[in-house]
Amino acid sequence: MGGGKPSSKGKGAEEYGVESQSSVNAEVLVEYDAIFQDHVPIVSYYNDRITPVLDAVDRLRQLQVMKEGIQLPTIVVVGDQSSGKSSVLESLACINLPRGDGICTRVPLIMRLKHHPSLVPEIYLQYNDKTVPTDEAHIADAINLATDEIAGSGKGISDSELTLVVKKNGVPDLTLVDLPGITRVPVHGQPENIYEQIAGIIMKYISPDESVILNVLSASVDFSTCESIMMSQKVDKKGERTIAVVTKVDKSPEGLLEKVTRNDVNVGLGYVCVRNRIGNESYQDARKEEAALFATHQLLSKIDKSTVGIQVLAQKLVQIQAKIIAKCLPDIVRKIDEKFNDSVSELSTMPRRLLSVAEVIAAFMGIIASSKESLMKILVRGEYYEYPNQKKMHCTARLAEMLDEYSAKLHKCSVHTKNFMVNEIGVLQETKGIELPNTLPHTAFPAILQQKVEEISKLPRDFVEKVWTYIEYVVISVLNQYSENYHQLQLFIRRAAKKLVGKMKDRSIDWVTENVQMEKGTDYTCNPGYMKEWHALMAQQPKFFDAIVAGYHQVKIEGFGDVQVGHLREFELILPQAFDFKMRVIAYWNVVLMRMVDNMALHLQLSIRNLVSREIENVNNELVGSPDGVIERMLEEPPSVASKREKLNTSIKLLRESQEVMANIIDKIEIGGH
Repeated sequence: MGGGKPSSKGKGAEEYGVESQSSVNAEVLVEYDAIFQDHVPIVSYYNDRITPVLDAVDRLRQLQVMKEGIQLPTIVVVGDQSSGKSSVLESLACINLPRGDGICTRVPLIMRLKHHPSLVPEIYLQYNDKTVPTDEAHIADAINLATDEIAGSGKGISDSELTLVVKKNGVPDLTLVDLPGITRVPVHGQPENIYEQIAGIIMKYISPDESVILNVLSASVDFSTCESIMMSQKVDKKGERTIAVVTKVDKSPEGLLEKVTRNDVNVGLGYVCVRNRIGNESYQDARKEEAALFATHQLLSKIDKSTVGIQVLAQKLVQIQAKIIAKCLPDIVRKIDEKFNDSVSELSTMPRRLLSVAEVIAAFMGIIASSKESLMKILVRGEYYEYPNQKKMHCTARLAEMLDEYSAKLHKCSVHTKNFMVNEIGVLQETKGIELPNTLPHTAFPAILQQKVEEISKLPRDFVEKVWTYIEYVVISVLNQYSENYHQLQLFIRRAAKKLVGKMKDRSIDWVTENVQMEKGTDYTCNPGYMKEWHALMAQQPKFFDAIVAGYHQVKIEGFGDVQVGHLREFELILPQAFDFKMRVIAYWNVVLMRMVDNMALHLQLSIRNLVSREIENVNNELVGSPDGVIERMLEEPPSVASKREKLNTSIKLLRESQEVMANIIDKIEIGGH
């Protein structure tokens, strides 16, 4: 009757400790090398070794340590709808689960089975942070009520977990996660994307390497076409962590031996064939009928006895569970410690909460002091190494570039060759009086000077606007850097800084306006370059007049290049005076431009130095002089910071409790091993 032999257990079977048993009624022996020394009877094994370890893992699950990215070893039960999944779980737990048409399991059901020495079972549900006791007669109703509360009273599903704890004499010490059965066609009341929702939940649970996939298959179907098999193959291609339970064998015995021995779908942890309880059979009677079926049936009796029966399934699952927990424990401990240290470290980098007005002012003054030193380095001393890769923060270099650009624009606006001398001739004609013909009218130079200054008067103002916009960016960037952990304080500082820089900009605009007015109103310089350049230009006068007399239309003047002169012949009498006037204007205008650039550079250097060394201190006065309640509002953390702090504190509390759980179980393991 034991003729047929199953194929190799697969690569994963040895890793998870699945061993063959020669008889269903043989004494159950399990190997747990990493923790235990000797083979012991199963009930003693539960009580002495497995139960504390499973309790520790379940405690971690209750703490929701998986939210911290730490996966727990889990046996996940999956199967197509009506594959007999609930019947298998009922047989393992010896309890009645909800039955009915369509999806019965609408939420992930964590079943924690615990051997209980008392003959009176202890059964309760845990969900939504509450514990609801129940009994064997009312388990199905209690699960349905809890499911309705979690997922709604319709036929929809939810990924919120429901835990069922069954402490009962004789049940295997196992934790299983039962997931909704796979269905492609939504029934009335179900969402159209029910398949996608179920698939999403299943993939979430079976994807981690720490999960063992318990695939429930109906004997009547082609295993390779089962949705649950196709899903498990996506995450476990070699089947190293997949075990299959074949149900309804009494209804489809033909060809079953070949299916489970051929193993076309890579079930590395092997198959177990079971007969589900029928009707109102007691679980004890069902086990007897199951044993008789596999012992006497013409076809089913040929299946190896090490792969049939609920008892064998329980043994294998216990072995697999023990091995995977032993394998994962060191990693779980390490990950909990790493996550704990990371969270503590991240929390330590967050600012200490400001709890008083004095602390706000102290933090504020510290930010200003640090910012002031940084600004002194980058705006005054040109030490850019605080921002080596941020060229925009290399301030003295950027300001020098702006000044060069400003100078170039001023000179570009001062074109002396266009309509050469026409403007000067016009001014001379309109300012002449009753005086000697070779005398330069005293109003001529101021008139043309005013014209030229007016032409470039917008450039200095635009330049200071640009410079102070840049300085505002730099100042606020530095202040933001030092105040980034104090959101409310940062907003106040930013407003105060904008106000301060705006005040400095207004001063510069006033200064520029006054300088432009001075240049318009007075023509004076003691710069010797003026006379030197005027003499050099006047030295070209003979060449200039010779060209006009000779009838040339253009002449080359040193410093100007080719100049059109044909239009000047009609002004022959006034040309000598106009040429002298033009050269005086050119020589003096170069002095004006140089003065405007040099004075601008000196003004900005002084203003920036004053801003950093003195004016920025006035931001402190802004805070101290702020209306009542402003400082107090700065004690409030922004929602994002408060949320992050709360999340980190919650994580640290959870991980600290998890560390204690693992420390206790490791101590028990070490003591038990001696």
